[in-house]
Amino acid sequence: MSQSGKPQRVGAVKQITSHSNPIVKEIKGLVSQRKHRIQSGLFVAEGLKLATDALDAGWGVRYLALGPEAREHPLAQTAAAKAKARGALILEVNTAVLAAMTRKDNPQMVVGVYDQQTVEPDQIDPSKSTVWVALDRVRDPGNLGTIMRTVDAVGGSGVILVGDCTDPFAVEAVRATMGSLFHVPIAKMSKARFLELAGNWPGSVVGTHLKGSVDYRTVDYGEPALLVMGNEQQGLEDDMAGACKTLIRIPQAGQADSLNLAVATGISLYEIRRNHLEL
Repeated sequence: MSQSGKPQRVGAVKQITSHSNPIVKEIKGLVSQRKHRIQSGLFVAEGLKLATDALDAGWGVRYLALGPEAREHPLAQTAAAKAKARGALILEVNTAVLAAMTRKDNPQMVVGVYDQQTVEPDQIDPSKSTVWVALDRVRDPGNLGTIMRTVDAVGGSGVILVGDCTDPFAVEAVRATMGSLFHVPIAKMSKARFLELAGNWPGSVVGTHLKGSVDYRTVDYGEPALLVMGNEQQGLEDDMAGACKTLIRIPQAGQADSLNLAVATGISLYEIRRNHLEL
């Protein structure tokens, strides 16, 4: 039974051997085109680990495609049974069809299609938060996925995507999260909405900036913390930097002019975590 008391729809099993099957085409579109992900509200995640994480976290699943190896794998069969019980269509396919779905020569044995899930800006509750990371126009899906994984590792509250950011549900971003996508809330908002949020934030609002004058190791990161990180190429825009109560810098000893966005975010998050644990 579902939480509403109504019986849940039980899924079915379908064998697919043709690359031209409409479901295969649908999944290919979700992999390759953001507009299809936006229109459908669906996305693709590859691999048994991500399938298990998604199901354990209660995310809605539309399809679960199983290659030949998965049909003999106990954990894959457990995932398929859970997905089917929640109404998913279980697709039994050959390796060639899996490759066509994922556009990869060596696909993983399980490919899932899930419902996208985000939180509304009004659902962000600072009183129940440790640290949120706000990303200003992040462009690289690998950076975004790695940051989400790090937020998960430090027990952070979520990630805020400000303005025109890369798609968190792109296959590259999902893969880089290593399953943390299913545990880290994502909020999307305009710059104007974020500036309003930052202006009313009750804890520390800290941004990394090349012009930052404060060593990141000397800051008192009062809870709840809001860490603001800029675009990979341009950094924080002036109004975003102006919304921060403190602009920090990460000292560098070598000749590099800057750090990778995901690395800088990770360094900052672990310092925030250390600071909070010492309070």
